[in-house]
Amino acid sequence: MKPTDTNYFEVNKATWNQKVEAHTASDFYDLEGFTKGRSSLQSFELEALGDVNGKSLLHLQCHFGQDTLSWARMGAQCTGVDISDKGIAFAKALSKKIQTPARFVCCNVLDTSAHISEHFDIVYTSYGTIGWLPDLAPWALMIAQRLKKGGTFYIVDFHPIVWMFDYTSGKPLMRYGYNQEEVIYEEYQGTYADTENQMTSKEYGWNHGMAEIITALLEAGLQLDFFREYHESPYDILPDLLQKENGHYVTSDRLYPLLFELQFSKI
Repeated sequence: MKPTDTNYFEVNKATWNQKVEAHTASDFYDLEGFTKGRSSLQSFELEALGDVNGKSLLHLQCHFGQDTLSWARMGAQCTGVDISDKGIAFAKALSKKIQTPARFVCCNVLDTSAHISEHFDIVYTSYGTIGWLPDLAPWALMIAQRLKKGGTFYIVDFHPIVWMFDYTSGKPLMRYGYNQEEVIYEEYQGTYADTENQMTSKEYGWNHGMAEIITALLEAGLQLDFFREYHESPYDILPDLLQKENGHYVTSDRLYPLLFELQFSKI
């Protein structure tokens, strides 16, 4: 049953607090391998950002901190932000456990500038982030505020076409608009990292087309460096994907891209 209140962020936060327990125990996140040194970063972001040693990096919507700490292991001075207090608590404990310093702040990503005043060489976000935000204009403005002059914003995420489908039945059914302004509510058992988990995911989300994403960042004063689309994903989290020789996953027909990446600079 759809929650009757319209406090979207609180409903999402409660779900993500449940996901922290499920995800940290899942094979998908392989926490044991991570604590032994495995990086959680994928080839897309590694190739785009290159050598981060000595650079300051702000990771938006960092979940329980694996990517943040992976960048920190590469020598970046990292700060991670997430709405989930349980995620941030786990990230802090994980940082201590693997003896890799990083700062973690619990807040709504749109309120980042109210909690963090520093400016960063890199602002980074990835894989399933902006769909939780109703309006990208304040998000883009916050990114511009937190970047140093000459700094880089980078995002790699699932393509907006991916979010036009409802996957809750186990098959992709086209149901939502590419630029749908109306909030989307989904309720289902399990989570992408553990579909057999007994938790109930209650989620509010929004679809943002590529023009909306790019325009929001341009209007915030950032300069576009590149925009790329890919027919493959490093994650097998959608129905009926096929694995390539490089380990990535594709749809059988390859009719639409699965990922996009954008890089902007503050000039």
